[in-house]
Order: sequence, then C-alpha cells, then structure tokens
Amino acid sequence: MATTKITVNNNGSLIIKGDFEIVDKNGDVYDLGGREQVTLCRCGLSANKPFCDGSHRNHFEHEAIAFDLPPKKV
Repeated sequence: MATTKITVNNNGSLIIKGDFEIVDKNGDVYDLGGREQVTLCRCGLSANKPFCDGSHRNHFEHEAIAFDLPPKKV
C-alpha cells in the first residue's frame, strides 16, 4: 500500500495524508510544520495557495468520482 494517500473532495480541496513533501517550482520544500496531513486548493480562490483556506465554499463545484484514465501514449 502507498505511504501517501490523496483524497479528492467533492466541491473542494485535495487532502494529502502520509509521508510526503511539497516543493515549489524551484524545488524548494514548503515547511509543513510537522503536519502529516494538509489540504491543497483546487479552486484558485485561496489566499494561502497552494493550501486550502476554505474560500471555495459556494464558488466551486466538482463531484469527485474515480474513473480510469485512457492508456498512456507511447
């Protein structure tokens, strides 16, 4: 089983839980303050991007239903 679990919430954030690190475009690591779970913004409204601050409420709709991706192109 994977050591990191990412949950796509309905109408909201991505929950990342487990053993992970988050880096910016330059490869610099965000200091997560010892957290083993964080939520990432998907709506673009958070004032604390890339982390979710709940700004999406009533402004973002997406029903999170798993599906299979098409085969990888070679």
